[in-house]
Amino acid sequence: MNAESNPTPNIVKDEDGVFWEFSHIEDRKLREELVKWAKKMKAGRPFFEDGKEGNYSFQNLYNVNVAECYNCKDISIWIFDRLVYPQRGEAPQANPDLPEDVRRDYDEASTILDHSPRGAAALIRLGIQKLCKELGQPGENINADIKALVAGGLDPRVQKALDAVRVIGNNAVHPGQIDLRDDRATAESLFRLMNLIAEKLISEPKHVDEVYASLPAGALDAIEKRDGKTK
Repeated sequence: MNAESNPTPNIVKDEDGVFWEFSHIEDRKLREELVKWAKKMKAGRPFFEDGKEGNYSFQNLYNVNVAECYNCKDISIWIFDRLVYPQRGEAPQANPDLPEDVRRDYDEASTILDHSPRGAAALIRLGIQKLCKELGQPGENINADIKALVAGGLDPRVQKALDAVRVIGNNAVHPGQIDLRDDRATAESLFRLMNLIAEKLISEPKHVDEVYASLPAGALDAIEKRDGKTK
């Protein structure tokens, strides 16, 4: 789906009513059926309409649409003008390089951010714990894991981000637990923190490897000779 030229599926709104009177249809029964159909469309609820073609009967489903993004090829499902899958919240877009299990926590947290910032924060802490484990840490204590990652080369500003969202020291909570002091700002900071860790430790190394692998063979040989890697 092209978000700029066609942001939502075709739907019938109140202002479209004049176009759905079917006054040009002379058959009164057919016109009444079409008007009835248009009213159902405008109501916005999913509904079936029976159909028949030759010896085959079928049902058409209306006000439910499936779309494929032109860019990422992901599928989206709409009921009337409402996106029901994938569910999106107000959190920043997840880093696409997040592991699948971590991404599920991120997406779930995003969907509940408006209704339960504390719950979203708890889910993101759990996701950060899983992410640290994916990156070779024990995954038992966020503070200890982040410190180890910083010692191993992670941008020290990540440690500052942890300080800012009050998840270290005496104020720390265990991943997945609700901290009654959490608010929306804390949850949003945790979303950004997870993306920052993924960007620095997954995305950036991947991009560097991709650029390096794209070099001509001769250039790679020269680099290896320079670094003393040749036998």
